[in-house]
Amino acid sequence: MSFFPKIAFQYEVEEYLTKVFRNNELITALGTQEAENKYQSLLSHLSHPPAFTSVRVNTHLASVKHVKKLLFEEIQKQFKGLRIPVLEHPKLQDVLLIPVIGPRRDLKQHVSEVIVGAQCGYAVLRGAHVYVPGIVSTSRFVKAGDLVSVYSDIEGKCKRGAKEFDGVKVFLGNGISELSRSEIFSSSGPLKGLGIRMIEPVYLSPSFDNVLPSYLFLQNLPSVVVSHILNPQPGEKILDMCAAPGGKTTHIATLMRDQGEVIAMDRIANKVKKIKQNAELLQLNCIKAFCYDGTKALSVAKREDKQEGPPFLPESFDRILLDAPCSGMGQRPNMAYSSTLKEVTSYQPLQRKLFTVAVKLLKPGGVLVYSTCTITLSENEEQVAWALKHFPCLQLHPQEPHIGGEGMKGAGLSLDELKLLQRFDPSAVTLQGMDINSLQDSREDDLISLANKDCIGFFIAKFIKSNSK
Repeated sequence: MSFFPKIAFQYEVEEYLTKVFRNNELITALGTQEAENKYQSLLSHLSHPPAFTSVRVNTHLASVKHVKKLLFEEIQKQFKGLRIPVLEHPKLQDVLLIPVIGPRRDLKQHVSEVIVGAQCGYAVLRGAHVYVPGIVSTSRFVKAGDLVSVYSDIEGKCKRGAKEFDGVKVFLGNGISELSRSEIFSSSGPLKGLGIRMIEPVYLSPSFDNVLPSYLFLQNLPSVVVSHILNPQPGEKILDMCAAPGGKTTHIATLMRDQGEVIAMDRIANKVKKIKQNAELLQLNCIKAFCYDGTKALSVAKREDKQEGPPFLPESFDRILLDAPCSGMGQRPNMAYSSTLKEVTSYQPLQRKLFTVAVKLLKPGGVLVYSTCTITLSENEEQVAWALKHFPCLQLHPQEPHIGGEGMKGAGLSLDELKLLQRFDPSAVTLQGMDINSLQDSREDDLISLANKDCIGFFIAKFIKSNSK
């Protein structure tokens, strides 16, 4: 049941993806029609938000039961008494799930319009209000307190400050303007702060702006699964190679009970600052964040005894997470993917450079977890096939918990190897809306099963490095 059009790609990217999802191995296994149906279903899912909002509880500071109670009260307050359940995930003890109500097809569209950028629009579909920097244009006479309809400029064609826009726009819901048009587009420079308070969003999700900030971390379900699969232990030395904004880093530190050492790296200074802020907010002290290029993290010379940061000597870490830079095609919602084919295919060599460094930095007997938030074979299963061929010291290992599907055919991996991988594929479930009535009629087990499937597109592989050289 699509509410939005399928995700749009540049022609060459669409052609590339079509070949990926119609590869010979897949066609042989599923048949042409079934493979095509799955691919079209995936394209529809990608333009819609996941069926649940997932949050990770900071168990370092509070119990899941306590936070669940506080969150339920907060949601009731936001939704004016509407009783939306907060579910505990049975296999991820630190995860709470909130069903998303929508799409709401009966909302009236108003004369006054506000156009927001695509990224702002995607945030609104996942529960955010509209902040001033995200506003691209408004109708001519918008005043503070006006009821406005909010639309997303998914193709980025609207000129900033325009008084009307006739291009492709997608309705996101209705809100109340906090500012006048002249204040929003003030000549004294861009304002910050709240621009539109959403009161009737197409998809009803709670806003997490300043909601229990030390107790909760807004995180997609598969991103939480990754750290559980890494399974860090207190006292170990862990490397998170591409760590920003720090969701997985802080989760690793929490699972270690803040005992040991978590080294977090990212090559962009502002992102490293964000990791440090998140660690401070969640009151985690075992994290050390460094601005450094992961491809250069292996030391070829002797280190200073007191040197804490990169580069590191070979075999320095008990466990390594490589949540690799990727084409990001699994992120939801996304209605218009803007990257070129050249950009999409540029990630595979970078991932291999990072992976090679990770293998060398890992101790014998250590665990390496590789993950991406994309749907291609080249960045996922093909990387696993390449790794097994080039690093005989590595073995694929079963993942616990395993709540996604198995790996996708097309990279020459055996059926047993594919079963050891975990691919979260939203097309595994029919795209369906949720209203209060259907929610109240649903069994909790069915809702959890839906949450496991109707999430972002994601991939995880777990390797163990053997003790023999």
